[in-house]
Order: sequence, then C-alpha cells, then structure tokens
Amino acid sequence: MARLSAIGKAARLTALAGFFGTLLMASHALAAQGVDFNAIRFGNRDARLVVEAGATMPRVRQLKPAAGEALEGDAENPLVASATIDGKTSRLHWQLDREASRIEEKSLALVYRDAGSRLALTWEWQARSEHGPLEHTIRIENRGQREIWIALQDSFTFRWKAGARALQQLWVDKGAGKAPPVGTHLVDVGEGYRWRGESSAFAHPRKGEPREIIPYFLVRPKGEASAGWYLGVEFSGRIAMTLARRGDTIEGSAGLNPEPGPFRTRLAPGGAFVAPTVLLGATRGSIDDAGNVLKRWIREAINDPRTRRDPSYPWTTNNSWGSAMAISDAQARRMIDDAAGLGFEMFHLDAGWFRAVGDWRPDPQKFPQGLASLADHAHGRGLKFGLWVDWAQAGTSKEQGALDVVDPAIRDWLTTDPPPGFKPGEFKGLTIDVGVPAAKAWVAKEVDRLVREYKLDMLEHDGYVVAQGCDRADHEHATCDPKRVKKYTDEGFIWMDGPNSSDVSYHAARAYYDIHDGLRRDHPDLLLEVCNDGGRMVDFGSAAHADYFSIVDSYDPVSNRQAFYDASHVLPPAMLETYVKEWPASRIENFRYMLRSGMMGWFSLMLDTTTWNKQQHDVARAELDFYKTTLRPLIREADLYHVGPRADGKGWDGIEYFDASRGRGVLYAFRGNAPGTEKYTFSLRGLDARRNYRLSFRDRSSADITRSGGEWMQDGVSVNLPRPDSSELVLIEAM
Repeated sequence: MARLSAIGKAARLTALAGFFGTLLMASHALAAQGVDFNAIRFGNRDARLVVEAGATMPRVRQLKPAAGEALEGDAENPLVASATIDGKTSRLHWQLDREASRIEEKSLALVYRDAGSRLALTWEWQARSEHGPLEHTIRIENRGQREIWIALQDSFTFRWKAGARALQQLWVDKGAGKAPPVGTHLVDVGEGYRWRGESSAFAHPRKGEPREIIPYFLVRPKGEASAGWYLGVEFSGRIAMTLARRGDTIEGSAGLNPEPGPFRTRLAPGGAFVAPTVLLGATRGSIDDAGNVLKRWIREAINDPRTRRDPSYPWTTNNSWGSAMAISDAQARRMIDDAAGLGFEMFHLDAGWFRAVGDWRPDPQKFPQGLASLADHAHGRGLKFGLWVDWAQAGTSKEQGALDVVDPAIRDWLTTDPPPGFKPGEFKGLTIDVGVPAAKAWVAKEVDRLVREYKLDMLEHDGYVVAQGCDRADHEHATCDPKRVKKYTDEGFIWMDGPNSSDVSYHAARAYYDIHDGLRRDHPDLLLEVCNDGGRMVDFGSAAHADYFSIVDSYDPVSNRQAFYDASHVLPPAMLETYVKEWPASRIENFRYMLRSGMMGWFSLMLDTTTWNKQQHDVARAELDFYKTTLRPLIREADLYHVGPRADGKGWDGIEYFDASRGRGVLYAFRGNAPGTEKYTFSLRGLDARRNYRLSFRDRSSADITRSGGEWMQDGVSVNLPRPDSSELVLIEAM
C-alpha cells in the first residue's frame, strides 16, 4: 500500500498518538474492509465530517457540530483540471485509487491518479486535537520523468445549505502599519451577499482598496449564541477567501489568490505542489467562545511546544528602537543595566546595529566590542538577548559575506534588477527571492551564523522575507507578464499584482518556513519573532513556524489596544506583541495607562528607561512584577472575552481574561479622554453563575466587592476613573 504524503508520515502519526494517548489504527485496504465510499465519517469532539470519495473527485457532504444542526453540502471539491507537458496542455482524468487511500481514527487520505501525466493527488484531512478545527491539505506529486505545469488547485471549496436563517460573517483585518478604523467586522449575510478577503506578507492597501485580513472568517446565525462554522488558511503567501449567498445556499472558496491570473506552477520530476492547508471548524456559543477554542487549538496543535512548557513565556522585553538607528554599545549597556533593575527578561537590539543593509555584522564604530560581548553583558545581568535583522534585503556593501546587488550571483537572486544609481535606505534594500534554492541556502547559513556568533535567545525578522513579486525568468516560480507594473519607493520595490505573484509568494513562503524550521531544529531554545514591517504577516502559517508576532507598526496606547482587540479574536494573546513607545504621560495614571495598553499580550517596551524619573521607575517595576506573577499566567492559559467596545481613545474599552479551572481572572479597563465619561459598567463573561466571586481593584479605585457570578455577568462591574487616559485592573477570584 502506498504511503501517505508528508502530513501522514510517521512523525505526524507519532504526534497524533501523543494527543489522543493511543496509537492510531493501523492502515487498511478500504475495499477489503467494506468501507462505504459514499459516506466516510471522521472528525473530533467539536466537528465531524461526512465525505464522499467519488470516482473522479471527492465531496464534503456534511459538517456536523457537537451540538446543533448539521451543515449539508452539495458541492463537488474539484481537482485541478489541466496540465501542460512539453508545451502541450491537456485535460487531467483523475481516478480514485482505493487501495492507496487510507482511513484512520483521526485522519483520511484519498488518493487520485492521472495515468497520462503520472500525477498523484492526495486529498487529506486530519484532526490533530480532540477539540478545535479539522485540517485539510491537497498534495500533487509528479511521479513521472517530465516537467509538468499545473493550473491553480483551490485548497477548499464549499456550498452549504443555509436554509432561510439570518446569518452573520465575522472577519478581522491585520493591524499592519496602522490599526484600521474598523478592524473587527461583523456583517449580515443576506441574499446576494458577496465578500472577498485577501492576505499576503505585504498588506499595502492602496487608496480605496480594502485592507488585508487575517486569513479566517466565521459564519453564525444572527443574534444567536448557537452553532456556527469557521474557515482559515495556514499560509503566509498570497491568499484569497470568498463567501457568497444565493437563496438557501452559502458558497465560497479558500486558497492561493487566483487573481490576477492565470495561475500556474511548475512540478519538476519527483516534485510536488502542496496547496495551503485550511482549517475548518464547527462552533457553538458566542464569537468569543469560538475564538477561545481556536486559540487553544493553535497553542496545542501548531505552536512550538517549547513555549507551552516555558512559564516565563511571553517574555517581558525592552527594545532599543526608541533611539531608532542611533543606538550604540554604550547606550545599549546602560539600557540593559536599567532593564535588569526593573525586572525585564530580555533586551532586544533593534535596527541600527549593523554595518549596512545586507551586511549583517556589527557597525565597528557603534559596537567596537561586537555583539557577542553585548550578549554576554545581557546574560550576565540575567536578561536574554534578542536581535533584529532584515535578512532578505540586499544592499551595496562590498564587505565579505554581504548581500551586494552588484555581485553577479546575488544579483540573480533579486526579484528585479536594481534601478540606475540604486542606494539602499537606512534599513531597506532590494528583496532577494528566497524561493531560489541558492538564496535560501545563503539565508539559512547566515541566520545560523547570527544565532551562534551573537549568542541569540531570540531572532526577529523584519521586512519582506516573502517576495511580493519577481520578474526573473530563471527562478523556481512561474515567469512574469512583461507588462506587469512595479515602482520603486524608499521602502524598496512595491509590486503591483501580476499573474505570477501568487506562485512567487508560494515558493518564497515555503522556503521561509524551511528556514525557520531549520533554526528551531538546530537551536531548540531560540524564539522567533515575526515583525515583517509590523503586523503584515499575522497569520496561521506564521503561528506554526514562529513564536510571536508584532501586530501593528504604530505604538501609541490606542493603536496597540485596537490591534490587540482585533487579532485576539483568532490568535493566542501570548503571541500578540505590541510595542510601547514614549507617549505624553503628564500624570502617573497616564503612565500606567501607557504601560498597560501594551500588557494584554506580549509586552515590549520601546524606549530608553534611563530617562525615567524615580516615580516612573518604581511604578514600572511594580507593574512588570504584577504582569509576571498575575497577568502572564492568565494571558497564557485563560479564556479571553471582549467585554468592552473597541478602543477609540475617547470612550471606554476593556478585555477580560478568565480561567475557569482556577477560578481566577482579570478585567483590563481603560478610560479615554472624552469629558463626562468617568464611569463605565462591564458585564463579565465565563463565570459560574452559582458561585461567588470577589472583585478587587489594583489601584484601589473601588473597595473589594463579592457577588455571585450570575450578578457579575448580568449586572456587571462598574469602574470609576476620574482622570482621562487612565486604567484599572480588576482582579476576579472565586470564593
């Protein structure tokens, strides 16, 4: 019997066995076991699928939630229809291979073959956890001896019977450069509704165009806390998702972005194309209930298990970017000393340390002792040491080991030729295409050197490591239409979408994942931060190959809370980093408000604390200690509820964490600057209605109060803050 694709091989089987505590059932020939190919059933405790293994293509017939009505499906899941071999395009005729197909306790793999092209397609589903979504992957392998080009294979298409119910759709925008005015969308899905969302590693929305999304959406009955379903894509390349309603059906798709087309990709002999994995889940309860199940699944199923075992994750971090490119060895050492005294756990050296763009060695004028010495200083003060690098950017440095755009070998790696008179910016150059094997190998070697030589505990990547476009004809991806448009700015080339853009990003994203996976394998204690120009690469694929995200490139309190409000609907809060910059804080209440606005997830302070006065030092030390002892365990383990409006800087906003297993939680309450808004009432969530809970106010804005969970959830807790731009932390404890 043929073996499964990489997703079904021994490593994955071992991982699944770990989740369920028992070995998976041995594979078997389906026909010999009398399997009903018209109704194959599998799933987990939250979602069950009924799949039909058709002779020429599969179908998902039903999605059944743990409670509530099942979604009945009547759509085929079409397989790629054509291939080009030796310049001739012909139709593919897929036939189910029953003997090679497999069903196991928590997975299935249907194998289809095309005899003429010798292509083999594996259509896989698996449940990696007892709760949460199911994952779906399509893998197409070239088993022949000739190069083959194939058209786009969607990751997933669906058409469900929706009946006459009123429905709503939820989706979330990325924070990117600046948090959007509306980042969390909940809209009605009525007759004629059509929606399209896109995601990439760039998120440069042009005027009048929609922002990019975290590649996910949720559909649920309007006004009901009942059964719903959601769909996401685990990939950092160019992704598109669609949703439409026609009469009593709701339909759509998810996968690589097909526009502008036509899409095509190359399969060398023995090569494979793997469509971006999708996650499909069923849910019940509120939007936050759905999000909490998904976030637990991310932490259990696709995050690196090291961060689950580390009780100090997320690390409290002091970052040097408050001084921008002017950072020096002397200032960094002063910051490290002060950060250690305040109780920080990592010093993060941001841009400004290197000789030149593409030349990732310390500037000898700024750092005459090198970075290893600085890392030793941080480690000696009990701090971890992290480093910023934009490793896919090439410049004009002639030093040995630099990415020089004039070097003929490196020039071949670029996504385009440099313009006449090209000069890199302070930290931006020209992007190399890491989908090129030689470029990928250079990066893998270079980042390994950075980690080893500079004794890193954390490596941050910035910039566009997944290429947006490329006009080279000799790279792994499809060639470019010569009429495609690009322009050069102070941030490098900004590519308009061309017909090969999705294939460029496909190869680059796969290479990026391989580079990160290699770092994790060779440096098991290293953490990886995804910055990517701040919040432009916040997606499930990054979540599977790195440890945390920068979620927005604006650092004021309101922007931080807006971006966190949005992303925390679908991604674990411990992964969501907001940078806190210097902000006008005329009173100590404003200072706490500034700090706490960045303390709902991963906290990074982006300023030189040696400039603080004694009162600010004392308050910051106390807040950091409280974060580590009280808030961080909740951020890691508790459920999260959006109990207040999204921040606007004028009114109130708030987030609640509650850990039902320990009977503890916290309410983050923020007051804006609008006059006459001294008081606000938050209705709590997740409590046991019959149990009593004591609420205590960290800043003593009110006396302790004990009431039943039912009262706190129905009547709420009132917070009174007389000062604008202030905050309170309300602790919740079961009695």
